[in-house]
Amino acid sequence: MVISQSGETADTLAAMNYAKSCGIPTVAIVNAVETTIAREADYRVYTYAGPEIAVATTKGYCTQLSVLYMMAACAALNRSKIDENIAKGLVRSVLEDAPAAVRKMLEQREYFKELSKELAGKEHVFYIGRGQDYALSMEAALKLKEISYIHCEAYAAGELKHGTISLIEDGTPVLAISTEKALYDKTESNVREVRSRGAKVILICREDAENPERSADYVVRVPSGSLASTIFGAMTVVQTIAYETAYLCGCDIDRPRNLAKSVTVE
Repeated sequence: MVISQSGETADTLAAMNYAKSCGIPTVAIVNAVETTIAREADYRVYTYAGPEIAVATTKGYCTQLSVLYMMAACAALNRSKIDENIAKGLVRSVLEDAPAAVRKMLEQREYFKELSKELAGKEHVFYIGRGQDYALSMEAALKLKEISYIHCEAYAAGELKHGTISLIEDGTPVLAISTEKALYDKTESNVREVRSRGAKVILICREDAENPERSADYVVRVPSGSLASTIFGAMTVVQTIAYETAYLCGCDIDRPRNLAKSVTVE
């Protein structure tokens, strides 16, 4: 399964062709219709995000996530891991809960502008998270550094004491994503650790989290009605913060320096 917004990404195409040469069926998740990857894959799923103007296309990421979420639900149903009612509920949550969560978080845009002032002008910013939140942290860090030019890295929260916590200095902005209920206490412990070392912490957590204000300087609560609403809510937060930070820094958000829309060479 290969994912490419442009459908022309050279290294992704090379990997797909290698899989095909080994007799492995390939599926392409692509936005641009009738591109090289779309044509050469055995199966294709178009995201239909529309024309991509900005290099840091947030709608491309959103639609890819929607497709993968629904494919996972279908795979679980076909493997009898869930029943049809649960599968329908998962798909319905993408169609209904996710858009509602995005709208709800965008209503807090003025607050995100204030949070962005803590990041603009800083030399280093860090994201931390566990499990699926670490995956979102990597996307968030990439989004921030590619459009604001601020050095930003994502770290697995559980690995902080293995060395990366030494990077924390007084006033260092740390954005902690903690949307997995089962992992919240562990992530909160990491938040307290970095804050005790001088970090300025922004905690992104579920709206049903208990007393997150005691651990962080700023708290952003995302919907917790369903998994889709939580994921898409958190995604909206980090993308909006990246946008507002880049705006404060005076950057060309649609056309970041040195970036190409399609990477056609390896």
